[in-house]
Amino acid sequence: MAFIAVALGIVVMPVAAYAVDSATVSAAAAALEEATATAAIEASQQLDISAFRASGALSVDAAAARTVAQAVLAAEVPMASITSVTARGPEMTIATHEEIQLPFDFFPERRIRLHAKASAKLTGGYDRPTIAPTSTP
Repeated sequence: MAFIAVALGIVVMPVAAYAVDSATVSAAAAALEEATATAAIEASQQLDISAFRASGALSVDAAAARTVAQAVLAAEVPMASITSVTARGPEMTIATHEEIQLPFDFFPERRIRLHAKASAKLTGGYDRPTIAPTSTP
């Protein structure tokens, strides 16, 4: 009975530590990816008005896009940082990273660095309003 208790402790504890560490990494990675995608979408909506008026071409205002991306990232994942913000015409690409502390010592490193990258494109046009059908008497 004592052997089983010791064996269970030796087998179950590492499995539990692995499960907790893996869940921590997975949840943090999903949150970082979602925040990066949201930041890219919001940043891509920052139209460079002066370039649009001058040439009629859609392009992203890089300075405003970076400010918006930082605000979105800070609101959704406060410990994350922006690695790069690239605006090429109407397309916006944002790369982010975050270092997380693992609760257990199962993996060789106690700190894991996660990376995420997302792109979004500014497009022109209007949304068509949905018109509800009317009934006739």
